[in-house]
Amino acid sequence: MSTPQTMKSLITQETKTVAVEEIPVPEIDEDEVLIKNVAIALNPTDWKHVDFTTNVGTIPGCDFSGTVVQIGKSVTNFAVGDHVAGFTQGGMYKDRGAFAEYVKTPADLVWKVPEGTLTHEEAATFGCAYWTAVQALFNPTRLGLTEPPNRAATSEWILIYGGSTSVGLFAVQLAHLAGYKVISTASVKNHELVKSLGADAVIDYKNPDVVDQIKQITGNSIHIGFDTVSTEPSQELAIKTFGPGSGKLLIILGPSKTAQELRSDVKIQSTLIYTALGRAFQYRQSRYEVQPEDRAHMAAFLKKTPELVRTGAIKPNPVRLWPGGLETVKDGLQYLREGKNSGEKVVYRLA
Repeated sequence: MSTPQTMKSLITQETKTVAVEEIPVPEIDEDEVLIKNVAIALNPTDWKHVDFTTNVGTIPGCDFSGTVVQIGKSVTNFAVGDHVAGFTQGGMYKDRGAFAEYVKTPADLVWKVPEGTLTHEEAATFGCAYWTAVQALFNPTRLGLTEPPNRAATSEWILIYGGSTSVGLFAVQLAHLAGYKVISTASVKNHELVKSLGADAVIDYKNPDVVDQIKQITGNSIHIGFDTVSTEPSQELAIKTFGPGSGKLLIILGPSKTAQELRSDVKIQSTLIYTALGRAFQYRQSRYEVQPEDRAHMAAFLKKTPELVRTGAIKPNPVRLWPGGLETVKDGLQYLREGKNSGEKVVYRLA
């Protein structure tokens, strides 16, 4: 399958905005694949990279689904024409990022979408949010829960705070699939959605009695939790739901000192999904070295993903298809900036 020499891509500008530009199609290394994007999905990290990190001249965007058009000479598990989906660190590099007509990525960090299962739009939702849920729940250095297809020996309760976020929608499914009893929080309009994905109970996070309700339903037995929102108020609320004894709460932003002071016996630990890509990087004020264990764990779980999708055990986020392709991604990013998305994933069709 022939590929052009140039492609349209979104590029980060000095003005903390993005614009469509014509740039060279990236060349792949021997362990990589080149994918022609059919659909891309948006995450909060995308606009944050544009607004706060602002690496001028880089390609933003993390989530993609498309068709393999080139394979590196050492790649044996994919063929040209395969439908694959994956995740990359947008906003950091000039030759890799999802918001472009083509994206390159290591072959062990994409998964083949089983034929007749997901559309490209649906498959694109299995990026940042799915990976983050997998890492937080199952990585041995995070919560280290029993991994599907295995099931936990006992039906222990787990709190998934923010069950209708993109990360939360996957976390609820994965924890349920692993045999845990899931209690989650969400706005009332999303309760049925979260329950349909495996939550045993869903509580309105705005309810003044939310902590008491969670404690009552779980028998005050929570020792593990995942806060997919991770603001200071959400961390404090999550910590308050924990039962007596030691515990662990995973978060995706910085830890709240106030929340930690509420329970010194409950560890609050942050996870950052970019470590699963196996590259060193600078993010905000912190330097992250290569973490090969994180990459190996994610690569192994991605091998399980096609079967989880084929059997319907894991379902995609509900898709909000935004018209206009790359030219209107800036509008979708603004929609996310304003916090308007709920229980859905903003997705664009590019081809």
